[in-house]
Amino acid sequence: MWKCPKQLRITNYELRLELGNENNFFELLIINLMLYFTNSPLHPLKKKKKMETTELIKKVRKIEIRTRGLSKNIFSGEYHSAFKGRGMAFSEVREYQIGDDIRTIDWNVTARFNHPYVKVFEEERELTVILLVDVSASGNFGTSEQFKKDLITELCAVIAFSSLQNNDKIGIIFFSDKIEKFIPPKKGRSHILRIIRELIDFQPENKKTDISGALRYALNVIKKRSILFMLTDFLSPDFSDPLKITSKKHDTIAIQVYDKRETQIPDVGLMLAKDPETGNNIWVDTSNSQLRQNYLTWWNRKQDSLKDLFLINNVDVIKIATNESYISPLMNFFKKRGSRY
Repeated sequence: MWKCPKQLRITNYELRLELGNENNFFELLIINLMLYFTNSPLHPLKKKKKMETTELIKKVRKIEIRTRGLSKNIFSGEYHSAFKGRGMAFSEVREYQIGDDIRTIDWNVTARFNHPYVKVFEEERELTVILLVDVSASGNFGTSEQFKKDLITELCAVIAFSSLQNNDKIGIIFFSDKIEKFIPPKKGRSHILRIIRELIDFQPENKKTDISGALRYALNVIKKRSILFMLTDFLSPDFSDPLKITSKKHDTIAIQVYDKRETQIPDVGLMLAKDPETGNNIWVDTSNSQLRQNYLTWWNRKQDSLKDLFLINNVDVIKIATNESYISPLMNFFKKRGSRY
């Protein structure tokens, strides 16, 4: 078996010096691991070229059938309970029935008809849902069932059809390290199908990720308080300041989509890693057990940091891996949230 020449073996410490800090090093490493697995000729999920129109329509229809059924039969009621309207609005009056709260008696109507009538109120239901979707290059990665991008597409479709069942508006913001596209919130099946089409076939201009810029843009364009779903792997520079502001204005939910290969480095021997910002190449020896352990420590520390950040800002979190079903995590989230109100 070919071995790496000594002059090419670079220690974890030397890499940290070259890249500036440990965080930069491991984020670079995870990006290159994604490229390594995705570009392999044996990779079962090789990214396809832009779809033909007929193929795109078929895929949109397939996703609609699968996710609309889930939304209607499983998530609709849970979604309704999890996200309350802005208050109660007067609907009508009806005759008093035993057990009605006497505080709801409409005395003017009662005096007119000489019989007690009560006011009926309904929840002021209409909400606005915004999907903040990461379309950077890291979404084109997956080592088992599907790409992260495909999982995000289905999650968005489920949320969209759940909002349709509850007569809510929905819009979407595509972002990388810039705002790639914004579809303003509207109602209706045709609008949701347009969103799904874009999710399936959208080709971003940039490859990096900037969650801070996406949150600032959402703050500027979404004036009314909304439900904001962030769908990303959170492999991004610090975004704590804009998240703090956003979470106060909007009801914010973080959906972290990840692949199991990102949680620990596999032993694939010597790997040539490229810094996407500088273009510099460096060699990484993934057979080094200390390197793999340091990476695992970094990953766990990063997850703890995200957890603390979301907790401080009252942001609910859903974590879903590409090799698992999203039904159970979503259902548990909706139920847990609904029980709080």
